Amino acid sequence: MSIEFGTGGWRAIIGDGFTKANVQHLAYALARKMKDEGVAQRGFLIGYDRRFLSKEAAHWAAEVMAGADVPCMVVEREAPTPLIMFAVRYYELSYGMAGTASHNPALYNGVKVFTKGGRDADETVTAGIEEYIAALPDGEIPAVPYEEGVRAGRIQVVDPMNAYIDSIIRSVNMDAIRSRGLKVVLDPMYGVSKTALQTILITARCDVDVIHERRDALFGGRLPAPNSKTLIGLQSFVEENGCDIGIATDGDADRLGIIDDRGEFLHPNKILVLLYYYLLRYKGWHGAAVRNIATTHLLDAIAAEFGETCYEVPVGFKYVSGKMAETGAVIGGESSGGLIAGITAKASIVIGEASQTFKVSQTALTADAEGNVCVATVDAATNLVHLIPVTTGVESDLEVEILPVEEGALTEGMLLIPNPAGLAEGMSVTMAQGAGV
Repeated sequence: MSIEFGTGGWRAIIGDGFTKANVQHLAYALARKMKDEGVAQRGFLIGYDRRFLSKEAAHWAAEVMAGADVPCMVVEREAPTPLIMFAVRYYELSYGMAGTASHNPALYNGVKVFTKGGRDADETVTAGIEEYIAALPDGEIPAVPYEEGVRAGRIQVVDPMNAYIDSIIRSVNMDAIRSRGLKVVLDPMYGVSKTALQTILITARCDVDVIHERRDALFGGRLPAPNSKTLIGLQSFVEENGCDIGIATDGDADRLGIIDDRGEFLHPNKILVLLYYYLLRYKGWHGAAVRNIATTHLLDAIAAEFGETCYEVPVGFKYVSGKMAETGAVIGGESSGGLIAGITAKASIVIGEASQTFKVSQTALTADAEGNVCVATVDAATNLVHLIPVTTGVESDLEVEILPVEEGALTEGMLLIPNPAGLAEGMSVTMAQGAGV
């Protein structure tokens, strides 16, 4: 068998490389890897998009996890890849996967693997999976029929859609959108973004139309990637109906395409530049940017203007997200339409009480009524939540370790706040996320 991971997961032609046997070999290799790492009992999550055999592939993988005695959760609905990544973090899992070939032609399908925190698996992880696949013993792979696994509790059906949508709504200034009375048209490109995006926009009181919303495993005969050639229909709808904006997503909804109110395609390079400038100039954020080698160098110019750094990485979103986690960048993206804004941080938060000070390596973010990024702390005496503004993006809903900081070791990027909850060295806490407290 030949299963090799590329820049965005493993992809192969359906019926050639993408087969039930290969999907199950990949799942079994992951199960063995998780057991060797001691994280198998934390469980595994599987989701899928609308491609041909995506749902079936998710079930094939779940059957193998059940057969290997690895607790398995399945998002039993067609789901955006960002939702599946969110769910891995939400359920505090070490691994998850999505059955998808993203923006590739319809004759392909594949698997994306995610690691703790809902991040794309990096080269080290995918190379390790390939090694486990190569070392699999000959013979039949243990598997439990899907329905039997569900009845026995080995496979748990979950639906994190509401939690996913709520987390986005809490992070967005909905009042600002609501006050504009926007007319929006969505183009899921026959993919999976409709439910989440339409719900969020309607909650913000937008007038929403949707085109190309039905399931079509052939994607209307076009490549399910938002670009100037594939969004002609969206452009026409915006112009003919006087829409304020047209929003398109690729097949698994992790790439974005925008048509402005004049019916013009807004290149992802421009979107990245506008967002980065907005975050620095108008939101007062501080932090680096990350781009791949094929993405606009205007990001470098903006970073330099604000005294920040722009990092260059190879093509592949796992490199972008990895560099963001490493450097604490507030935005990262590729010219193909994938982007992340404000979810990672390297800068530390420092919690101090008298002479005792602790460093939080990662913490949760929230937002105040004006949409400023804040850290939430709870006063144990009054049970009141206090919001402390921060100037860098941080990842939400993560367990954080409290580490000692020696006197005089505070550095730029650390923030001193009181410790009313009496946190102690070695404790792990989860700070809740909320808006407008």
